[in-house]
Amino acid sequence: MPCRRVALRLFVKEKFMPIPFKAHGLFLVALSSLAALPALAQTPAPAAPAGASLKEVTVTGNPLGATDLIAPASSLAGTSLLLKLESTLGETLANTPGVSSTYFGPNASRPIIRGQDGDRIRILQNGGASVDASGLSYDHAVPADPLTVERIEVLRGPGALLYGGNAVGGAVNVIDNRIPREALFDDKGGVTGRAQFGLASGDASKNAGFMLETGTSRYALHADVSSRSSEDVKVPINLACTKPGSPGLARSICNSAADAQSGSLGGSLFFDRGYLGASVAGYRSSYGTVAEDDVKIDMRSNRYALEGQVRLGGFFESLKGQFSRSDYTHTEFDAGLPQTTFNNRGQDLRLEARQALWGALTGVLGLQLDSARFSADGVEAFAPYTRSSSTALFAYEELGTAWGKLSFGGRLENARVQSDGNPTLARFVPGSRSFNLGSYALGGLWNLAPAWQLTSNLSWSERAPKDYELYANGPHGATGAYEVGNSSFGKEQATSLDLGVAWKQGANRAALSAFVSRFKNYIYLDPTGNTVATLPEFAYRQVQARFSGLEASGNVRLLDQGQTLLDLELRGDLLRADNLTLGQPLPRIAPSRVGATLIWAEGPWGARLGFDATARQTRVPAGQIATDGYTLWNAALTYKMKMAAPVGGQVLWFARLDNAVNRLAYSATSILTQTAPGKAPLPGRSLKLGLQASF
Repeated sequence: MPCRRVALRLFVKEKFMPIPFKAHGLFLVALSSLAALPALAQTPAPAAPAGASLKEVTVTGNPLGATDLIAPASSLAGTSLLLKLESTLGETLANTPGVSSTYFGPNASRPIIRGQDGDRIRILQNGGASVDASGLSYDHAVPADPLTVERIEVLRGPGALLYGGNAVGGAVNVIDNRIPREALFDDKGGVTGRAQFGLASGDASKNAGFMLETGTSRYALHADVSSRSSEDVKVPINLACTKPGSPGLARSICNSAADAQSGSLGGSLFFDRGYLGASVAGYRSSYGTVAEDDVKIDMRSNRYALEGQVRLGGFFESLKGQFSRSDYTHTEFDAGLPQTTFNNRGQDLRLEARQALWGALTGVLGLQLDSARFSADGVEAFAPYTRSSSTALFAYEELGTAWGKLSFGGRLENARVQSDGNPTLARFVPGSRSFNLGSYALGGLWNLAPAWQLTSNLSWSERAPKDYELYANGPHGATGAYEVGNSSFGKEQATSLDLGVAWKQGANRAALSAFVSRFKNYIYLDPTGNTVATLPEFAYRQVQARFSGLEASGNVRLLDQGQTLLDLELRGDLLRADNLTLGQPLPRIAPSRVGATLIWAEGPWGARLGFDATARQTRVPAGQIATDGYTLWNAALTYKMKMAAPVGGQVLWFARLDNAVNRLAYSATSILTQTAPGKAPLPGRSLKLGLQASF
């Protein structure tokens, strides 16, 4: 078909890296490709259950692939993901129980899990490492476009120990099938694809994504491309703006426009006893940082991945290997002039050997090696050139019982962090630190009754300080401070307990989790009261800290009459975090939240109406700003149509109304609420229209 040849030509350009065309260009290409498809049939698609999406498969939560998970985990896929999709990973997950976001405007937002952010949350791509600079600073975006994502998995708390001390708060696994793990077709072969388009009023955005897969029982090929562009985000209040060419006062967030493109090629060969696959992917983004009216970031990230698995037989049932290399760079411009350039180049190797079932015991043994080189040059080089590496051995075992199962695991790791100073800045002192780390976890799942399950997890985790926590010494625009590290820091240690109960009966379900984590030598950024180069000085400190909270979710089937279904989806969480050394709250902690959504389906139609209510946050450290509570209403309407033979598939049309009452709101978890008060509220009302075609 002509659309396939066009899409493949787009990928070949620039050595398979994304091409610098605007979103409307991709709209024209993709729309012409849809026009080449057979006409849509007038027969609507059959109804799905009101809360239905793709079947949830949480690979991250259990390396053995079990469906009953001991560690608290959740996933987003299908229609549920489509109707929550935002331009950043953090905002896409922001209303998931236990998850909030760093929200540095609409273009840079990283997930926060149970109050932990930055390098205590591990961002994974298909289970492998993701190398960028998003953990270093709040204004640095994660180089991933949710448009190309098939599923997002969230693992909370101690169950993430298999991914290292940097996952002490949890892990987020972004799955995109760029390396297919199983054959997509039989010997005759075939082609499948997905096209997605969207428009939004709140930021005049246009986005589009296109995915194509083909192959036989012996091979599979994958290609995807996406593009998005947006203007300044509209808000319910007039805000000042000094950016040249912009109005001095407007109901929008100054300098919040963005452009981004991504693309990839991947494929796998399948053998009688396994597979071998590879992929190359690129991401480009140019966006305003919103904290400063005329500062812009141009980001480039290239990732190369290799993955394979072989079934062995004997004591080890299979061996799986993953290798990835990432080259990341971004430059910050002020008034069009380059100011600071950040580079991070890293690689990651992970080997997992799965044990064959030995009685009721099975498990995974693994080895992980990773390394990275970081550099920062320019006026805001607040961290030196550094080299980081780690070597880890880990094990995870499960023992089946008549009443459920037990799990136990551990990870031994050596982490090295070395500062090489800076060739042009004398304030950075060379040095090197090495840390021996151990993390252990014990969990259990009890089937109390056919509809009830009880889970429990106890863990001990250790994390090595990051390079900037040890060696920072310079001005940092995102925090509006002069940051200073401490090279004598010890390793961070945490003891965590998690208890959960779940009930499910047909379409009705409920889940409640309670957790507490006690940290020794917890590292956080604290004002010293001094001033350096006209900026307030902030120093990294180690304190005793405690995090505790509750997370709840559920679904109630209100109506079930043939093709007419009505569900009520419920969610909520509660979090408390304390600096025990100083006897005061920790900063940027999400307040209590509750939400509910009515989900209706009849034939090809679907509709949602819901709200998310966030309480006022007054538990803040001395001298910091409290945030008001707010309630955001949202609604969605969907319609499914089948595509005619011989292509088949379906088109899902959707409309979303976010922040329907145009409520003014500020995020308690955003650093901007403290460093730039009033400058970056959450987005105002926005109507989003789009479609997703699968064939």
